[in-house]
Amino acid sequence: MSKKRIVKDYENLPEEIVSRVKMEYPQGFAEHLVSFTNKEGKKVSALPFETEDIYYLIRMTMKEARQIISEDEDYDDEGNLRDDYTMEDYDAGEDDEEEDGLKNTYDDY
Repeated sequence: MSKKRIVKDYENLPEEIVSRVKMEYPQGFAEHLVSFTNKEGKKVSALPFETEDIYYLIRMTMKEARQIISEDEDYDDEGNLRDDYTMEDYDAGEDDEEEDGLKNTYDDY
């Protein structure tokens, strides 16, 4: 069975997924962005992130990727995840991924 595919804005992700994304990309997001063409024919950039059941494309521009990191207290001045960062209340289950309206799929973009 193939994974569910979701395109979502970073600010609309559940906190548990945001924490996991930070752990996956401890040196920031900008260098990991990929581009794709949405259903309207527009080029969109996004950060890929994969869980056991879902493949996310987290929409953001290069500018937004840098701004997110610079404004996030979990990253230091050089854009690296702080050594003391931990995923508080992290639950290895993925039950929360369906909440918060994660209904956008690749077909929607």
